[in-house]
Amino acid sequence: MQSAGLEKATHRRTAGVLGVLGALLALMLAGAAPASAHATLDSTDPRQNSVVATAPQAVTLTFSESVSLSGDSVRVLDPAGQAVDTGNPAHADGKGNTARVGLRGGLANGTYTVAWRAVSDDSHPVGGAFTFSIGAPSDTSVSATALQGADADGLVAFLYGTGRTVAYTAFALLVGVAAFVLICWPAGTARRRVQRLLMTGWTALLVSTVAVLMLRGPYERGSGVGQAFDLSLMRATLDERIGTALAARLLLLAAGGVFLSLLVGQLGQPPRPVVPKPRDEDGSEGSEDAGGSAGLAASEEDAEAAELRELERRAAERPQREVRLGLGVAGLVLAVALAATWVGADHASVGIQVWLALPLGILHLLAMALWLGGLAALLVALREGVGAEVVDRFSRIAFGSVAVLAVTGIYQSWRGLGSWGALTGTEYGRLLLVKSGCVVAMLGVAWISRSWLARLRSAPAESVEVAPAELPEPVAVATHSEDPVRQAQLERQRAALRSAGRDRGLTPTRAGLRRSVLVEALVAVAVLVVTTMLTNSPPGRVAGELKAGAAAAPAAGGAPVAPQTEPGRTVELKLPYDTKGRTPNAKGTATVTLNPARTGPNEVTLALAGADGQPVDVPEVELAFTLPDRDLGPLPVALTPEGTGHWIGTAQLPLAGNWVVSVQIRSSDIDQTTPTQQFRIG
Repeated sequence: MQSAGLEKATHRRTAGVLGVLGALLALMLAGAAPASAHATLDSTDPRQNSVVATAPQAVTLTFSESVSLSGDSVRVLDPAGQAVDTGNPAHADGKGNTARVGLRGGLANGTYTVAWRAVSDDSHPVGGAFTFSIGAPSDTSVSATALQGADADGLVAFLYGTGRTVAYTAFALLVGVAAFVLICWPAGTARRRVQRLLMTGWTALLVSTVAVLMLRGPYERGSGVGQAFDLSLMRATLDERIGTALAARLLLLAAGGVFLSLLVGQLGQPPRPVVPKPRDEDGSEGSEDAGGSAGLAASEEDAEAAELRELERRAAERPQREVRLGLGVAGLVLAVALAATWVGADHASVGIQVWLALPLGILHLLAMALWLGGLAALLVALREGVGAEVVDRFSRIAFGSVAVLAVTGIYQSWRGLGSWGALTGTEYGRLLLVKSGCVVAMLGVAWISRSWLARLRSAPAESVEVAPAELPEPVAVATHSEDPVRQAQLERQRAALRSAGRDRGLTPTRAGLRRSVLVEALVAVAVLVVTTMLTNSPPGRVAGELKAGAAAAPAAGGAPVAPQTEPGRTVELKLPYDTKGRTPNAKGTATVTLNPARTGPNEVTLALAGADGQPVDVPEVELAFTLPDRDLGPLPVALTPEGTGHWIGTAQLPLAGNWVVSVQIRSSDIDQTTPTQQFRIG
């Protein structure tokens, strides 16, 4: 009756844990909505590099996806570097993909710098800077280039990345070891080394989660490590998606502690021994004439007794099987929920096909944990002298995990890269190549491990599990005794004590298999480090879009940028042209000369030469300069004719940068073209 009540209580606790885990998992998955990975700045008001006639009342930024804002997400600095915004930016008209900050009144003319920093919907901080001018452009002491990135403090970034790597490793250790003992080696839960692995995984995941939660605020805002203890930053982090995921992970770890106590307390108990019934000695007496019939009856009784013992053995093992099943279901729900705390707040939660990326991301993490965490458990199991049957079971699990990793990894790569060029042209793609190389190396080492397993399986003496050896009780023997028997006994005791801490059951084959598994585990650590770097890098699909946008920024024909000019030296730019007309002046070369080629006034000379190199005249010609980076221009130049095919004028180039010169040439009433070329001033 007491054991039945204990089993019912255990079932109730298991059902309670399952209910809590299921509710937490549903909450985690409910928060994931489609979006595009890593927010990008779509537009601004005032426009980037524009010149407005009057001072605006506010600056508004529009992003490609929803962003989270803090009190200093948008700053506006005047030419002297002083803040002119009112602070506390908010979403414009309640739209989550916007940020608006007010400006003080009475702003003077000049160039203003807007520095912004936000958290995109996939939990990654993004940032940048741009300028606009009131009245006319001016010099500014603020370097927009220095404000372009969203880089965190160096120490904070290192600690934050380390915490995430430790969290991945601890998750793999906790889930992989628990699955190993549940599926492959139930008796292992009674071993101290296995219990230490489980507690190490649980403790490391708890500590790293708390550390990431504390460092998230300084990491987003680019502040120092001292801000990790700022409770206001921590509260702001908890309001974000990643903060919700971290808080849910802490609750799940509390449930995980209950699960581990049940795992060790219930599964670690040895099954009840089956005591065979004593045989009736009266049945062995009889006359010789009745020997045949008595022998037949005895054999039938032996068969019935053997069948009865088998039934009793199954009945004795049935409670343990039920406990393993209940713990297995609870552990699976717990592992899925923990994996969702990563997937629900990372690349898989935004972008294309979120409905498919979320479950496949969870499968990818679980397969990684089963393989990598199982390797750590296998190392301990080999030290404990497990047989080939346990290694065989894990080998099948590892094969299935690798297959799942391959399928889900290929899908994630396609989803994140977007193109073959991103594989080598982006940081995300290069990290993906490194991770793939590490996985291939792991597969190579795993193949070597399989050969060691085949040797272990083919050696009957080594394939069985080695029972733990017991050390003999020490016998007090005087060190000065000359009795050879006593001396030999003392020497054996000393040898036993010296080997007490060494591996037991490590035959040469087991030792070779363990070395191979150890190398595989070390490569696995590198895989986890690269995985952390991947989650912190913009997907190749997004990086490619940003690069394409940057390449398209210098408009006006997309001509290549000329080498930087040297102030004070004349610069000559040659622009071939072809108006497609039939007159002699329809095709030739326009030569633009600037002197002294620096910011401020420049003397400009324009010369037109036909295809034969001789000067040609045209009915109409116009010359202008544009600075696309600052959205400045076109600035026309008033030209004065100085002979056939020759004009002079003065160009005002107020700012340094990549300028574009354009020459509009009309060779007849209907034939016209405008060649352009870029050059750099300053």
